[in-house]
Amino acid sequence: MPAIDFLRRRWVELAWFAFAIANLLAMIRWQRWETIPFHFIWVSLTLVYGFRVWRHAATALTLGFVVLSTGVLILIDAVRGTQEWGELFEVPLMSAMFLAMVWHARRRQEALGIVEGHAAQLESLLERHERFVHDASHELRTPLTIARVQLEVLRRTDSRHGTELDVTVDELGRMERIVERLLLLARADQPDFVELEELDLEHFLEDVFMRWSEVAPRRWRLGVLARGNLRADPEQLRIALDALLENAVKYSEPGEGIELCSRAAGSEVVIEVSDEGTGVPEDALGRIFERFARVDAARSRANGGVGLGLAIVDTIVKAHGGRATVRRRGRGTVFSLYLPGLTNGSRILGTRSLARLDS
Repeated sequence: MPAIDFLRRRWVELAWFAFAIANLLAMIRWQRWETIPFHFIWVSLTLVYGFRVWRHAATALTLGFVVLSTGVLILIDAVRGTQEWGELFEVPLMSAMFLAMVWHARRRQEALGIVEGHAAQLESLLERHERFVHDASHELRTPLTIARVQLEVLRRTDSRHGTELDVTVDELGRMERIVERLLLLARADQPDFVELEELDLEHFLEDVFMRWSEVAPRRWRLGVLARGNLRADPEQLRIALDALLENAVKYSEPGEGIELCSRAAGSEVVIEVSDEGTGVPEDALGRIFERFARVDAARSRANGGVGLGLAIVDTIVKAHGGRATVRRRGRGTVFSLYLPGLTNGSRILGTRSLARLDS
């Protein structure tokens, strides 16, 4: 019913109006003490307005009602001699304080409106961003995959253009990797980018190492490993470590060493990938995790990189609440991932290591 809806929406104003009438009656009944209910009316009006912020017309009518009713009562008592004439100055003073409250409350309301508008725009932008990621995942991956499969079939049946087809297939594979990495970076701000779970860190790193030790002819070494459970997203962490190991292979030569190790540092674990490759120049250490940052553009292009691998590492580690660092060691490079969430990580696998040399 309309009356019930009105009462639900305006019960605060109705309660205040009843409170104000009661205090006006108190001003009439106890004339010598009327300044107390007088201040009750004005203070309660200011408090209520701070929460409700009425429209201009309602504000003007309410202010006029309070000014007229309290002012008339004090004027009558001053004429009768029960109040000092100076008490009349309380009315314009309280009115000025109330108007100051009105100004601040409306400024705050306008600011909230601006914030809500920006929030709505941001939400709309995030929705469009999510739709883009979803559409791009399908629209970009599918034709690249189909083209690569068709060219691989053609390469097996056409021996006359084998070299050209090999280059084309490699370039399509490179494009697929670039698309995957761009989409991964595009998803980095979404809430479900990482899905944390408990994983056995030692076994996890051993599995990553064994896969890579079969890939490239390097002097692979599984160094000291910290034991314990790490709360992390295994898929995303594997992508980050794959990017570091791929980078180590890319900038090292056959026979040079690559080591994977980890150590506990309180509730953190530090996972390190080191190599004996060409190293990183000092002037590039501060920007190596930036997107599309490449130490040597010509060399990176020759090896198939566009400067996204290390940016992905940094993004994944930050999504876990950690950080990634890089430093030079001799002529090689050491990448360190600092990740929180290690439990039972004080014991260390101290003597066991796995060395592998593929010629």
